[in-house]
Amino acid sequence: MAENQHSRSTGTCPVGHLAESFDPFTDPYLSDPYSFWEKARDEEPVFYSPSLGYWVVSRYEDVRKVFLDSDTFSASISITPLKELCPAAVDELVKAEMVMGPSLVNEDPPTHPARRAHIRDALVSPRRVKAMGPRIRELANEYIDRFVTRGRADLVAEFAWEIPALVAFSLMGVPDEDIERAKSFANRLALFTWGHPSDEEQTQLAAGMGQYWGYAREHVHRRLAEPTDDYISELIKVWRTPGNEELFDENYLVTTMMNFLFAGHETTTNATANGLRALLEHPDQWDALCADPGLAGGAVEEILRYSSSVIAWRREVLSDTTIGGVDIPAGSKVLAVTGAANHDPSVFPEAEAFDIRRGNANKHFAFGFGRHLCLGAPLARLEMTIFLEELTRRLPHMRLVEDQVFEYSPNTSFRGPDHLWVEWDPAANPVEADRSS
Repeated sequence: MAENQHSRSTGTCPVGHLAESFDPFTDPYLSDPYSFWEKARDEEPVFYSPSLGYWVVSRYEDVRKVFLDSDTFSASISITPLKELCPAAVDELVKAEMVMGPSLVNEDPPTHPARRAHIRDALVSPRRVKAMGPRIRELANEYIDRFVTRGRADLVAEFAWEIPALVAFSLMGVPDEDIERAKSFANRLALFTWGHPSDEEQTQLAAGMGQYWGYAREHVHRRLAEPTDDYISELIKVWRTPGNEELFDENYLVTTMMNFLFAGHETTTNATANGLRALLEHPDQWDALCADPGLAGGAVEEILRYSSSVIAWRREVLSDTTIGGVDIPAGSKVLAVTGAANHDPSVFPEAEAFDIRRGNANKHFAFGFGRHLCLGAPLARLEMTIFLEELTRRLPHMRLVEDQVFEYSPNTSFRGPDHLWVEWDPAANPVEADRSS
């Protein structure tokens, strides 16, 4: 089928030297995908990747078209494992009685809009998001307290990994005693769904996914019996409202639980780590932010544009179409590279420059676009803004540890460094109570 798909294309040749060299699972792409996309936007903005079996789209307007035209580009494959499951992996999921049904991220109209309004109101009502602000700030300072006098820290393991997890789990109503267990499950989803693991790795990941499913199902059962003031309880309340019986089912709630624990945690962790790396690699921008914390909101938007935590989404083509002058037949699969679109100079002048005062940075696709715009965006923005405010207040003199190697999970879509080591002189901490004795 792959051969038929690309042989029917016209216009710009879809398979060329860049297509053959496109490997999103290894370096140098993992370390620096943006150099590849700078060239691709100029030379092959739409091409067919034989190794992936996907048409790859990199220009801003083309990616925008994919997101907006849900009649042509279905979201149904968004969270389907990129690599077909091997028999042993299937056995693990069957053993766990895992029935991964649809969820908001991979639904199309008319089901999607009917459910989205209820899920949005349950998750990110202005009241719920605003109420999280003081707790996020409290957590940020609590975690900074743990390393501020030490002079060195891994801001992923000791800061950015922990706090978004606690916030997401709090919204879901996960009890404190379950947090470590839930975090270990959520960390497995990126490689399983968007990576290309070996059969052995995939089987191990599938076993973890089965455990994750079991935990999410257990949590939904707990909230069905004892609802509280949390996201899952709100969805259950909606489900039990007369007339909404067909809106959800129990498996839908379990799938939603799994996806949100991952999305609300992993993406904000990666965005925070990407942003701190970008800021510290551009000392003039870091210094400007330290001098004026009021720039934090704009800094967050530029971080999301410049170094997105989600750099690609997938769609299935429902009817013959054309993107960027290339004919793409029905049944094809598309990888819409939002990270590449966010660096398109036709929309973002001097796109490779990192500028926290950029006027149109918020036109990025870091949270998707159109029907599937990320519901958690307001919460993620709030978290990142508070993180920047507190780190610049208490550690304005921190710097990246030299010669560290940044490593990234080998998958097509989710990007953030595994570690981010920084250092500073504790004796120079601006808050007197933070100085080492």
